[in-house]
Amino acid sequence: MNTQQHDAIQDKVIVITGASSGLGAETARHLAHRGARLVLAARRQERLDELAEELKGLGAETTVKATDVTHRGQVEALVKHATDTFGRLDVMINNAGLMPLSPLAEGRIDEWEQMIDVNVKGVMYGIHAALPVMNQQQSGHFINLSSVAGHVVFPGSAVYSASKFAVWALAEGLRKEAGPNIRSTILSPGAVQSELPQSVGHAETAQQVNDLYEMAIPADSVARAIVYAIEQPADVDINEIVLRPTAQEL
Repeated sequence: MNTQQHDAIQDKVIVITGASSGLGAETARHLAHRGARLVLAARRQERLDELAEELKGLGAETTVKATDVTHRGQVEALVKHATDTFGRLDVMINNAGLMPLSPLAEGRIDEWEQMIDVNVKGVMYGIHAALPVMNQQQSGHFINLSSVAGHVVFPGSAVYSASKFAVWALAEGLRKEAGPNIRSTILSPGAVQSELPQSVGHAETAQQVNDLYEMAIPADSVARAIVYAIEQPADVDINEIVLRPTAQEL
């Protein structure tokens, strides 16, 4: 990494939802090493506090805000906390997500509704809360986490895939509407080590997911992709990254 790229992240104010574990936590670590000022959000306050202490030990300016992304007011309060603390908002990483896969015939409506609330509404609320700030600054960057399942539908993934196709549509629509100063990146990981498989309650599907995730790559593979997108010059917008384990066919 050259000095110019490192400086591209130094002091940027970056909000990360779903930051208490997995991809979010690992991304926070990578960005902390590069001098970002971090705003960590998730539902689990204790986990956020532990991660913040770790990052402060790396010298990173870090603040936390317990946030449930299914509540619009809480996401708005998160963005306000970021701007009140650091005076601006440079990057909004809409990372919070759930993956309770199951066949449609199982009729797990409660799981589906929760997944739509987190995966779709959570991203929508993040864009809604942060976009006015970035428009006023005339600069900013959204990174929205979709999935390989946002490109390919497989048995058991219908609702999850629908939610991740929706993330793709929101991010692409944002890119076309946001004008020349705001960047929009869609990141679509395959099997990456995280807590997502733990949310699969349907036994047969859970076994299939566990088999797939035996090839899962480390969470820092996604973190490095996010760093790459952020560190580009302001006139370069990395619109989409799809990354999988080399061994993953799906």
